[in-house]
Amino acid sequence: MTTYRPEGLEDSFVPASDATQDASPDGAGGTTSGSTSGAPPQLPTLGPVGWLRWAWRQLTSMRVALLLLMLLAVAAVPGTIFPQNAQDPAKVAEYVADHPSSGPWLDRLGFFDVYSSVWFSAIYLMLFVSLVGCILPRTRVHLSAVRGRPPRTPRRLTRFPAQAQGTAAASPEEVARAAAAAMRRGWGWLPVVRTYRVDVHDEGNGTWSAAGERGYLRETGNLVFHLALVGLLVSIAAGQMLHYRGQALVVQGRGMANSVQAYDTFEKGTAFDASSLEPFTLELGDFESVFDPDTLEPRDFTAHVTVTDPDGTAEQDTIKVNHPLERDGAKIYLQGNGYAPSITVRDAAGEVAFAGDVPFLPQDEVYTSRGVVKVPDVSGGQDQIGLVGYLLPTAQEITDGLYRSSNPQPDDPMLVLSVWSGNLGLDTGVPQNVYQLDESRMEQASDADGAAVTLYVRPGETVDLPDGLGTVTFDGLQRYVALDLRHDPALPFVLVFALAAFAGLACSLFAPRRRLWVRASPAGSSEPAGASDPAGSSDPAGGRPSTVVTAAGLARGDDVGLQPELDRVLDATLTSLEGSSHGDR
Repeated sequence: MTTYRPEGLEDSFVPASDATQDASPDGAGGTTSGSTSGAPPQLPTLGPVGWLRWAWRQLTSMRVALLLLMLLAVAAVPGTIFPQNAQDPAKVAEYVADHPSSGPWLDRLGFFDVYSSVWFSAIYLMLFVSLVGCILPRTRVHLSAVRGRPPRTPRRLTRFPAQAQGTAAASPEEVARAAAAAMRRGWGWLPVVRTYRVDVHDEGNGTWSAAGERGYLRETGNLVFHLALVGLLVSIAAGQMLHYRGQALVVQGRGMANSVQAYDTFEKGTAFDASSLEPFTLELGDFESVFDPDTLEPRDFTAHVTVTDPDGTAEQDTIKVNHPLERDGAKIYLQGNGYAPSITVRDAAGEVAFAGDVPFLPQDEVYTSRGVVKVPDVSGGQDQIGLVGYLLPTAQEITDGLYRSSNPQPDDPMLVLSVWSGNLGLDTGVPQNVYQLDESRMEQASDADGAAVTLYVRPGETVDLPDGLGTVTFDGLQRYVALDLRHDPALPFVLVFALAAFAGLACSLFAPRRRLWVRASPAGSSEPAGASDPAGSSDPAGGRPSTVVTAAGLARGDDVGLQPELDRVLDATLTSLEGSSHGDR
């Protein structure tokens, strides 16, 4: 048995003794089976540089980029499930306290700071590097292809899916240049833009051809889409570093300063500088609310505010829903509104233990609002006081002792309160929600029958608290607004890159990739494409020599518009030439 080895083939994996066997006398160059023995093949090792090159090729492949994009989406899920320190530290502390076993581990692993964690940042940076590594070589190849010439006209046009032919009473060169002009001509609504890159070529023996190619916009759109993704990644990262957002409740007749300490909650990026906030002040003067008289649905909310600049210049302005106030590159939105009753609480010694406006949160469409009044500063060593209840803007008695609000406007406001006494738990070190009462160390006041005591207080009234705890006075009713200040310098860039990504994706999906060829040969000559002469060898009208025109088209993928496009180009070519006739396809 012999093995055949082509002459001149160098195989580094075959022992030298086998590669240098003498050829057999018959010239077959074979060797006997008994002479092929030796060590097993030795595979080359990659080495550190080879492994680095392999890792880079894997990272910059499109499949890895798609995998990282999906992984980034999955990594963002914990940020929507678990509370985040950037948005609500109190919720995080509450979660850790409620889950003593898993909470500390989640905190160590960064699940409460997902978007600034090491693992999320690593995925983000790897996706960025992967996209850049995919784009750069593809861009270089694409630019080289765009600068190149269209492919030469194939010798045989009969093997393409789209074909057409005809005759023209013009020279082959004139036909080829007319075909090039027809392919180069732009759309009717945008004639200055060329649709095809065209090359006219003399094939010899009197035959000329025009080759046209279009569709590089498809790859351009693909590159624009990926570049826009990179721009989105950079913009979002910059926005997360530089943005800030604050929320505050402003009661009518009062104001707030644009400082971090003045906001109820404040979220900021890692690169935010508190000194960059413009120190203006905002005061809520009046608030107008309009409701439908029949359905009680809200129609309009308008907050009339006064903004004072650092130099003392005051300016009147308004804030409406979806019409924010712009200041210092930030927008101040009207997020909500409600009522803040003015309440005064005196302790058992008659001393004022609490006095101020308490925002109550609306619970329904008629602004039935719930609120909590915490009174820790009592004198004489008595128990601390907590008042929990509802504000009814327009109180209506349904049954004996049962009230409801019938209108969101404050036509007949009333407070319905339950009384608690004990330890409010404000000195435990655990943050508390100002709209909730910790009842674990409190006891609710009840009457002699054991029923909970309920207080009904209207504006201007003073009611005694049970068990000699003191008194509560409903001094008046104010409106408040919930303002949301947002500043993200990356938002315009996010919009631009998002639109660019959409445009690039549309081009990559819908731009057709086509190649058209038109060959013009003298009638009766030896046709390279095997075309026939359907109209004879001369023009019967003027005796001019006739030129046989054959055309073909090729598209990448299924393209139902390829044949109509080829017919259009051939019709335009023959129509532009005097004394032409069009044959059958």
